[in-house]
Amino acid sequence: MAVHPASHRPVRIGVQLAPQHATYAQLRDAVLRAEDLGVDVVFTWDHFFPLTEPLDGPHFEAWTVLGAWAEQTERIEFGPLVNCSSYRNPDLQADMARTVDHISARSSGVGRLVFGTGSGWAERDYDGYGYPFGTVGSRLDALAEDLPRIRRRWEALNPAPTRRIPILIGGQGERKTLRLVAQHADIWHTFTRFDDLPRKIGVLHAWCAREGRDAAEIELSTGFSIRGFGPLLDGGGVEALHELGFRLLVPTVDGPDYDLAVVEPLLEWRDRVNGV
Repeated sequence: MAVHPASHRPVRIGVQLAPQHATYAQLRDAVLRAEDLGVDVVFTWDHFFPLTEPLDGPHFEAWTVLGAWAEQTERIEFGPLVNCSSYRNPDLQADMARTVDHISARSSGVGRLVFGTGSGWAERDYDGYGYPFGTVGSRLDALAEDLPRIRRRWEALNPAPTRRIPILIGGQGERKTLRLVAQHADIWHTFTRFDDLPRKIGVLHAWCAREGRDAAEIELSTGFSIRGFGPLLDGGGVEALHELGFRLLVPTVDGPDYDLAVVEPLLEWRDRVNGV
């Protein structure tokens, strides 16, 4: 069984606040409550329409939300889970991320943005906003071209980012996505079913070996809906994920109520594992 080398990393707990079926005031309240609870990372998603019923319900755009969170929060890291690289010129993406990084620096002088990115998949977004949908392969090829441009733009910007902005890549495709993770990512985020995770980790390690990358440099992250979250915690699933090397766990919470009570047991487990 493939186990990721992660013993040096502390467990972190994130939450994805779905920017749908709520007012912005409710979303703002949720991110502030998450920070107060002690969550480590808060994510939004990069879509243009709700992903769950009602599909014509309220919804907000990712990067303007992230700019607001940068100003509204003090401690948490935050980012898109994930930015769709197809929707914006890669140099513009880099500049947006650098600007949000600076906004979030606040008194510490160090930004808190995590640049989560991926190739996109929601055809309704593409059709509704006039982007060519292409194929899974063409979108991944475009992401492969975009990532070096983004990194070069960060090096050229004045002022530069406040820190080396961590890159999170979401997905689990074995031929292209995991190679991009090995080449570029600080964090790999996956929704792979549990019984297939060891094999996927093995594929990632093989790509790291081919790319000359130390696999231990990459933090493993996974997410799950609130409905799948209780059994994961109660049935020992989080311990099993921990044994495989996962160190960032990210449940998704939906509006309008953004009930964060279910995150509290994960935070307690994090503190026990980390010896806090």
